[in-house]
Amino acid sequence: MMENDTILARLPYADPFLFVDELIEIDENGAKGAFIFRETLDFYKGHFPENPVTPGVILTECMAQIGLVCLGIFLLNEHFNTKSSIALTSTEIEFLKPVFPGERVVVQSTKKYFRFGKLKCEVEMRNENDEIVCNGVIAGILSEYK
Repeated sequence: MMENDTILARLPYADPFLFVDELIEIDENGAKGAFIFRETLDFYKGHFPENPVTPGVILTECMAQIGLVCLGIFLLNEHFNTKSSIALTSTEIEFLKPVFPGERVVVQSTKKYFRFGKLKCEVEMRNENDEIVCNGVIAGILSEYK
């Protein structure tokens, strides 16, 4: 079984576009991870400067990185023992609450299916009060390379 730190090391992102601080749990059915939206993140300077809020596209990216990409890396390694790349193909996200600078969120994904290189997951993001911030479905195409 692949270790969580190994999965995080294989993520194809770096600061300032890495939105995974911790991979809490992962198995063949889903992933759970966390991220803190630090007040110093650059996009807060221009996204409602008087009352900064995390853009929905960034929330979606955080859910995709934790719920789809981490899970995809895990699944490809379990099935093929190779390195992987993942391209987002579709999202359908409902935004219910804002996420402000300094908030920690937890993302949980549940695999709907993984076949023919396509991974589709139901995803949910919760804030520190365990309230659902946003949820929906994210899908991507996985490919392996040596």
